[in-house]
Amino acid sequence: MGKRREGREAAIQFLFQRDLNSGTEPRESLEHFWKMRDATAKTREFANALIHGVIAQQPAIDERIKKFTANYELNRIAAVDRNILRVAIYEMLFTEDVPPVVCINEAIEIAKRFGSEDSGRFVNGILDKVKDELTRPLR
Repeated sequence: MGKRREGREAAIQFLFQRDLNSGTEPRESLEHFWKMRDATAKTREFANALIHGVIAQQPAIDERIKKFTANYELNRIAAVDRNILRVAIYEMLFTEDVPPVVCINEAIEIAKRFGSEDSGRFVNGILDKVKDELTRPLR
């Protein structure tokens, strides 16, 4: 597994944990998370950037998710899928170093690994709609 994939998975795992334990102070819980999860310094650095970025942009990210899941409340989306979407949408909207199609492919693979049988298709469908609104190159 590549270091970036491992970083994305770690970010999703932390955000999933944070999502289910809302109210915890991110810094303390992040320190605890890294005590429990082994990772190289580079992987931690990448994951931490994703984690802090998603937390900072979460209202905008969640609005995108709500927009493309009309008639479906955000809290009814499986927590794993919700956080996979958050990380992928953050990368698609707020970072320039990863092409959107790579973000989508990574998210689908992570969804297949950690989500339900339908997670890959669900994540793909939402991210494809986000991709259609982007103004930057897709590759």
